Amino acid sequence: MNTSHRPLTLFFGFALAAVGAAQAQQVRMMTGPQGGSWYPLGGAIANIADKAGIKVQVLPGAGIANVKAVHQGKADFGFGNSISTVDGLAGRPPFDEKTSNVCNVATLYPQYFQVVANADSGIKSLGELKGKGLAVQPKGNTAEFISQQALEVYGLKYADIGRVSYVSYTDAVSLMKDNNAQVFTLGTTVPASSIMDLASARDIRVLAIPDDKFQAMRKLNPGYTKLVIPAGSYPKQTQDVQTIGYATHVIARCDLAEDVVYKVLKGMVQNSADLAAIAKAMAGNTPKRMAEDVGVPLHKGALRYYKEVGAL
Repeated sequence: MNTSHRPLTLFFGFALAAVGAAQAQQVRMMTGPQGGSWYPLGGAIANIADKAGIKVQVLPGAGIANVKAVHQGKADFGFGNSISTVDGLAGRPPFDEKTSNVCNVATLYPQYFQVVANADSGIKSLGELKGKGLAVQPKGNTAEFISQQALEVYGLKYADIGRVSYVSYTDAVSLMKDNNAQVFTLGTTVPASSIMDLASARDIRVLAIPDDKFQAMRKLNPGYTKLVIPAGSYPKQTQDVQTIGYATHVIARCDLAEDVVYKVLKGMVQNSADLAAIAKAMAGNTPKRMAEDVGVPLHKGALRYYKEVGAL
């Protein structure tokens, strides 16, 4: 038997195996709309993962859409909002099936549902929006769905609003500046750069979600928590404003390789300052806090890491 080509054959065999291994380390991460904190956070995680030999393709997304994409295998990682992810696991609206292939990787920080009105509109409550203009995010965004529920507890629907615009943060601010919308809703950290942008051009009023409406919203989704936007967060905001919140977390396909999730999570913890530079709410984050139960099962790779560092 002629064995003269065996070394060459073996070389190509190893080369193909190496290529296959490299491809296995390429993953997709769904983030959020440009103008929010998720998209740049995804970029920072991609840079961190790259050091561990994992190539992360960062894609725009939204809280609800990301859960669906991860479950369907269209994405490997994603950012999620705890209330939406839990709804997905249960198969509740706006999901049309149980998103059973979604696992938790890390809880990152609280998100604030924020409702802002142009001060000269005279609007002091979401209950006063009938016939007015409202700017929300496109369908698939968690805050857009929350906006519907927030109106619902005031006895209102989108049909009662004069004009509902499904737009990006940037376009919402433009609509507000031109008074083509009088109220803008979003879910993000405090202070939100888009609200600061709006406040640089117009006087604003941050609207509260009072206790009775908070309790009504908890009946719609028990994952809501009570948060306070501290006085002084925005120009001319002289008082604390009560609102509702939920947790931002990183999710992954439950069937994604354990080692990939382990390496990405370990890198996030070891380079936490890079992430906190983008989202200040992550400053001082610890593995114990990141491992907090948000009602979504932990990925086996995350479970391995948290146990290794004594967080569980």
